[in-house]
Amino acid sequence: MLASIGASALTSAYLLSDSSAAADRRRLYPPSADFPDLRKHNNCMATALTPAIYANLKDRTTPNHLTLDQCIQTGVDNPVHPFIKTVGMVAGDEESYEVFAELFDPVIKDRHNGYDPLPSLSTPSCTPLLANQEHFLFDKPVSPLLTAAGMARDWLGARGIWHNNEKNFLIWINEEDHTRIISMEKGGNMKRVFERLCRGLKQLEQLIQERGWEFMWNERLGYILTCPSNLGTGLRAGVHKDDTHPSLENLRLQKRGTGGVDTAAGGDTFDISNLDCLGRSEVELVQLVIDGVNYLIECEKRLERGQDIKIPSPSPLLGHR
Repeated sequence: MLASIGASALTSAYLLSDSSAAADRRRLYPPSADFPDLRKHNNCMATALTPAIYANLKDRTTPNHLTLDQCIQTGVDNPVHPFIKTVGMVAGDEESYEVFAELFDPVIKDRHNGYDPLPSLSTPSCTPLLANQEHFLFDKPVSPLLTAAGMARDWLGARGIWHNNEKNFLIWINEEDHTRIISMEKGGNMKRVFERLCRGLKQLEQLIQERGWEFMWNERLGYILTCPSNLGTGLRAGVHKDDTHPSLENLRLQKRGTGGVDTAAGGDTFDISNLDCLGRSEVELVQLVIDGVNYLIECEKRLERGQDIKIPSPSPLLGHR
C-alpha cells in the first residue's frame, strides 16, 4: 500500500457525451490523399500508424460520427515539437478509444512508457503473455475469500501490469494490494531471483519516494498490506513442485494452488512457500524456503531408496525460542 508523505496536485480531464447532438462530420483532408505522408513526423501517432491500420480504420465512425482522420488531424498538421514527442492524435468522444483502439492502444502504450491498455486480462489479446510465462497475468478474483472483501470491485478499472523486457520482473497494480512486485524464473536459483527482486524493489521505492509517496510501514507490524497474513515483510518466496510430505507446517511452509490462494493445483504440482511473513527478515524467509525445499527433496530421494524419513519437529513459535 502507499501512503502520502507530501503535498501533491491532481488534475482531471473529462469528455462530455451528447449522442443526440451528433451530426455528420467532414473529412479534414480528401480521401484521395489516402495514407498521410508521415516520414518527417515525430509523434506517437506517426510511429504507430501503418498503411494497414489506416486502411482498416479510415472508413469507421463512432456513434457521434467521428472519423479516424479527425482524430489524427492534429498530428498530421503538426509534424514535430521543438521540445517533446507529442501524442499526435485526440479522441473526439469516449467511443473513439474503442472504435480506433487499433491505433489508440499502441499510442497510449508509447506515451505511457510501456503501459499496455489490455481490454481484459483474459481476452485473446493476452494469449501470448499467458503462453510466455505462467503466473504472468492476474485474472479477476473468483475466490470467495477475495470477492467478499471487494477485491473484484470495478474490475478491470485501475488494474495493470508492468514488466521488464525479460518478463522475469513484473509489478501487478491494484490486484489485492496497491502493488505486488514479482521476480521469477524457471529453475532452482532462488538466490538470483531474490537479488533481482531486491534491485527492482529498490529502484521502484526510489521512484515512488521522488513523487512524495512511500510504502506503508510501522514499527509494530512492518509493511502494511491488505491481508494480515502478509504483514511484516510482505514477502512470499515460493517454488512449484510436487507435494509428497505431510509436515509442511512443521517447516513453516504452506502449499497452495499454483494460481495462489483458493486455487487448484496444476496436476500434482503445488506452490510451496513460507507460511510466515512477520517476525523474520526477508533473507531469513528466503533461506527458510530454500532449506525446507531441499529437505523435501532429500526426503523424496530417501523414500525412493526405501529408507525411512524423519518427520521434523514443529518450529518454535516466534518470540518463544
